[in-house]
Amino acid sequence: MRDLAARAVGLLPPELAHRAGVEALKRGLGPVDRTQPDAILRTSLAGIDLPHPVGLAAGFDKNAEVPDALLRAGFAFVEVGAVTPRPQPGNPKPRLFRLREDRAVINRMGFNNEGLDAVKARLEARKTAPDRAPGVVGVNLGANKDSADRAADYAVLLRELSGLADFFTLNVSSPNTPGLRGLQGGEALDDLLGRVSEARWAEPVLLKVAPDLEPEAVETILEAIERHRISGLIVSNTTTMRPATLGSRHARETGGLSGAPLFDLSTRLLAEFRRAAGPELPIIGVGGVSSAETAYAKIRAGANAVQLYTALVYEGPGLVTRIRDGLAELIRRDGFARLSDAVGADL
Repeated sequence: MRDLAARAVGLLPPELAHRAGVEALKRGLGPVDRTQPDAILRTSLAGIDLPHPVGLAAGFDKNAEVPDALLRAGFAFVEVGAVTPRPQPGNPKPRLFRLREDRAVINRMGFNNEGLDAVKARLEARKTAPDRAPGVVGVNLGANKDSADRAADYAVLLRELSGLADFFTLNVSSPNTPGLRGLQGGEALDDLLGRVSEARWAEPVLLKVAPDLEPEAVETILEAIERHRISGLIVSNTTTMRPATLGSRHARETGGLSGAPLFDLSTRLLAEFRRAAGPELPIIGVGGVSSAETAYAKIRAGANAVQLYTALVYEGPGLVTRIRDGLAELIRRDGFARLSDAVGADL
């Protein structure tokens, strides 16, 4: 029934539907998963224990309004944000487009959010909330569009929010803030990671990269995260590429493309990072996860855990437990004793 309700909400304009979904969760109208994940799915990521590897990507709960409702829906971990130091409205509307025929979305939101103070207050309140749900909450960190020192934005956010989340993500790969992707390489990445390393506390810090990287960027990024002791990677953000196969009328809108058409591109890059990094680096695989089979393909390509978002637009919240339970079946089918044994099996 909740999947049907979610699809009914999908008849609304995209941004209004998103807001309606958040409001429904705030009012306790979301699903509650009372089943236990199969023990074969237990895993760890950068020292964080997870009951299963399926998480929610950043972008849905931008302002940390409903992380506990999302955890109760069945996610093992939820990433809120992106948050910037100062509130910002984002790009002009319309800025969010469904590509139904392609099972995809294009967004050019531009880090619209209520800013550090609002998110910090909610995360502080969550620490003592009686209805706090078990599970892992991360925060996706971004830079203000008009910031004169974007590296300082990330350091400030990390310093202010440390102790209030289980992990943090440096989002330097959104295509919707001009110049932001320039922080993914060279001296700019070194400067950013160096300043972040000085600012952070004990929580793991991950770097989220774009799927459109040049091949030589893989080694450069890995060398930088090792040098500055960054905990791991999220591969990948949305793409600015437009596959020739897209058939939806919004296919040529500017912004980042997510969903099914991103799967192959992001999974290939994930495998490149895993091959170059070896087995120890924590990696979260994102991009086109819409079924147990696509989640499993990410794991076999080198992901320790996966995130999804766009597929929920079309499949509803019940997709989370369908993927989770299907993963357990696939791992057993292939003779693995635990999920971690399947990581990178195709390499």
